Amino acid sequence: MKVLVLSVNMGSPDHAAHAAEFLMLARSAGAKIVGTLTARRDRPDAAHFIGSGKLQEAVTLITELQPDIVLFDQPLAPAQQRNLEQAFKCRVVDRVALILDIFALRARSHEGKLQVELAQLEHLSTRLTGRWSHLERQQGGIGIRGPGESQLELDRRMIGRRVSLLKKRLAKAQRQRKTQRRARVRAGVFSVSLVGYTNTGKSTLFNALTRAEAYAADQLFATLDTTSRQVWVEGPGQVVLSDTVGFIRDLPPTLVAAFRATLEETIQADLLLHVIDASSPEREEQVLEVNKVLKDIGAADVPVVLVYNKIDLAGYEARVERNEHGTIARVFISATTRDGLEGVRQAIAESARQIETHAYNIESL
Repeated sequence: MKVLVLSVNMGSPDHAAHAAEFLMLARSAGAKIVGTLTARRDRPDAAHFIGSGKLQEAVTLITELQPDIVLFDQPLAPAQQRNLEQAFKCRVVDRVALILDIFALRARSHEGKLQVELAQLEHLSTRLTGRWSHLERQQGGIGIRGPGESQLELDRRMIGRRVSLLKKRLAKAQRQRKTQRRARVRAGVFSVSLVGYTNTGKSTLFNALTRAEAYAADQLFATLDTTSRQVWVEGPGQVVLSDTVGFIRDLPPTLVAAFRATLEETIQADLLLHVIDASSPEREEQVLEVNKVLKDIGAADVPVVLVYNKIDLAGYEARVERNEHGTIARVFISATTRDGLEGVRQAIAESARQIETHAYNIESL
């Protein structure tokens, strides 16, 4: 599917990284990028987000390149999206819809598919006015995968019923998760969750530690569904390790809410392994974005060990670094070459021992 990418610089100092990431998102959705256009705005135009001059430039480029879709790297208000589609004479997909589309492509589990459909329908419900005749002509593609065309033909009331049903099913799945989690807690099983920015190598590390075959690829949002496996670690014994969805800058709030049930695996963990791409020039900004989301979902107080992955690309040596209290704070590894994995196991074992000691001291009071 031929795509023109329209990028808007709102004066952000890291716009280049933002724009490059959006191109990765587009390619992850299967887009064939035929052109890009960059606009600069201090604030969004109420009608079209971009100004009249840049709007005309975009129309000229669309006439020349004949893209199927224009991808807009900012979230658009429903009215702005409609006005742009009228001006461009083609479909416009904003950043939120693109991320939802990728989620629809990647979801594998029943719960993951429910969460994607719920988020898509809630996003769609704000954009129904005056769009049915337009939607009836759509034949699949970027921005409208997931619920399917039959869902898009429903009226507000039927979508409302579907949303209500999805929420009930998700609540049931959430209760089942809590039951499984309580059983692990009663059994005294130490739980560890891998968190981090998207495409930092969490699934590759998960596979290396558990010898599982979770899907891992060099693309954004390769993992959407939480996968848990037991792994033996010297000291604590059997540990439950969970691989979770990767985070991204400006993650739409609707997605954080929709995937809260999945992310609760992170909230309830005894230890978080925050996987960082050591080779990325944006790693510090990515760490801040992950910390922001962890705070939003209530996981800011869970103990964290930073795992700097891809040292084979960054030119670092495998090592373990401790903080001023003698606790392991950072581990440098390559999940691909398996160099430094013993340091990760050591961090898990020491954290489990500290929690066990703390619990014993409390019981002794």
